[in-house]
Amino acid sequence: MHSHRLIHGHGYLRAALTSTLSMSMAACSASPSRNILGSYFPTWMVCALLGIVFVIVIRGVLVKTGVDASLPVPVIVYLCMWTAATLAIWLVWLA
Repeated sequence: MHSHRLIHGHGYLRAALTSTLSMSMAACSASPSRNILGSYFPTWMVCALLGIVFVIVIRGVLVKTGVDASLPVPVIVYLCMWTAATLAIWLVWLA
């Protein structure tokens, strides 16, 4: 009786592992890419670069207005701005 539970338990483990692996592989099958000068780049990379450009422009505006000097932890503030800009570009572009 104990060996029957072990075999039955391994069946659930095998099914869970198989379904997890198949779902993770299916998620990677159609990644969005952009053709830039004949080479395909992942769209997330393009969005991240556009987010960096956006943050550089915003930083220039904040330095000119004097707000940059009063930021508590500028590195974290700009990192959060970059993340928000990247995700916003991703949503606007691909949604």
